[in-house]
Amino acid sequence: MNDELTFRMEQDSLGSAPVPWDAYYGIHTVRARDNFTVSGRPAHRQLMQAMVLVKKAAAKVNGRLGDIPEYAAEAIRLSCDDILGGMLDDHFIVDAYQGGAGTSTNMNVNEIIANRAIERLGGTKGDYRLIHPIDHVNLYQSTNDVYPTALRIAVIPLLRLLSEELSSLQEAFQEKERQYADVLRLGRTQLMDALPIMAGQSFGAYAKAVARDRWRLYKAEERLREINIGGTAVGTGMNAPLKYTYAIAEELREITGLGLCRSDFPMDATQNMDVFVETSGLLKAAAVNLLKISGDFRLLNSGPSGGIGEYKLPAVQVGSSIMPGKVNPVIAEMAGSVAMRVIANDTAVTLAAASGQLELNAFTPLIAEALLESLELLSHAVPLFKDRCVQGLTLDAERCHEHLDRSGVMAAATVSYLGYDTAAELAAAMKATGRPLGELLQERGLMAEEQIKAILHPLEVTKPGIPGSGRGV
Repeated sequence: MNDELTFRMEQDSLGSAPVPWDAYYGIHTVRARDNFTVSGRPAHRQLMQAMVLVKKAAAKVNGRLGDIPEYAAEAIRLSCDDILGGMLDDHFIVDAYQGGAGTSTNMNVNEIIANRAIERLGGTKGDYRLIHPIDHVNLYQSTNDVYPTALRIAVIPLLRLLSEELSSLQEAFQEKERQYADVLRLGRTQLMDALPIMAGQSFGAYAKAVARDRWRLYKAEERLREINIGGTAVGTGMNAPLKYTYAIAEELREITGLGLCRSDFPMDATQNMDVFVETSGLLKAAAVNLLKISGDFRLLNSGPSGGIGEYKLPAVQVGSSIMPGKVNPVIAEMAGSVAMRVIANDTAVTLAAASGQLELNAFTPLIAEALLESLELLSHAVPLFKDRCVQGLTLDAERCHEHLDRSGVMAAATVSYLGYDTAAELAAAMKATGRPLGELLQERGLMAEEQIKAILHPLEVTKPGIPGSGRGV
């Protein structure tokens, strides 16, 4: 086929280049495509949609102000709606890993919107006399205020979604706390036998940790709502009229429903990425909790014959191609893997934010890629962990009691009455003979039967105070 029929020629300040005739992107995107053949993945869809929202808001404002013709503003607005509906997703082709602080992604968005608007007006793609990617779609904007603003718009809904999923996980732990409130099991410190606890208490501790994660994410949103749109290239607002700057911030607040507000110092929000470091750090904290909890589940589920085997995780798939009957804790392992990735992404966000220089951070696309991936992974992994692991988890109460009775840790309840040395002798005797503490205490005449019952009552050995004292002291 003749190249003239398959490509159109477009020009920029560097020269000309062929663009596929049916492509909604243009020459700037083609150059970026050729320069950044890295991962084969475009930027996250949430980011692209957020950038389109910024363009839609700008077109509406510039149309109202009379700075672009009304027909152009309407065509751009409708084209943005087409894209937000998923119509042209395949044309966002710039790799997520790129140089230029996001300029390539911004131009990819500008060109797609412009060519769709041209098409809506009956023109031919690439005829930028009708709608120009920069003069119309990008009017009064810079990548440096569009990209950070769009990233905030992309992050906030994902934070809210993750918060909802964490709330459900917290509730699942609280249900397990109630379900196993009366099951006594062996508490362990440094993987060694320690003191008795109620199994429900451990689930209560998990619920508290997840509740803190929810609260931290809620607080992070406050700083994410401050946007630097209107600050243009370095935050000073050069080439953007004040009437536009104030109007677009309000327009974005209205069309997103996210409670956005204009930064009182756009230069700060343009060059400093610490708000994203903070958000990523809070995701890391949630990931740390998820990794710890999933690790506890795997350990307490281990065996079952040769391990602890006190927890029974749901069997969701066959575990081995060579060992019949083996079932692995794959959901807990998945949760741990996601947590590790989020922790790694936090390192990337930290390094990228610290590598900004002077009035701009060139590595904002890496911050966006890592942060949005962490949010997506956690938002998917948390409900899977809840649905396929936590909710179906059961306890082997007999195994819990067996381990507790054999351990000797119940002897700690007698320290305040018999002294440390005698309690240690009792613990050793329990381990050596396998006999319960109550029998040994009676046999040796160390305590009366009623006192033994009072001291060794499950509620006495799992609450603050001296067991059996009745005074909580």
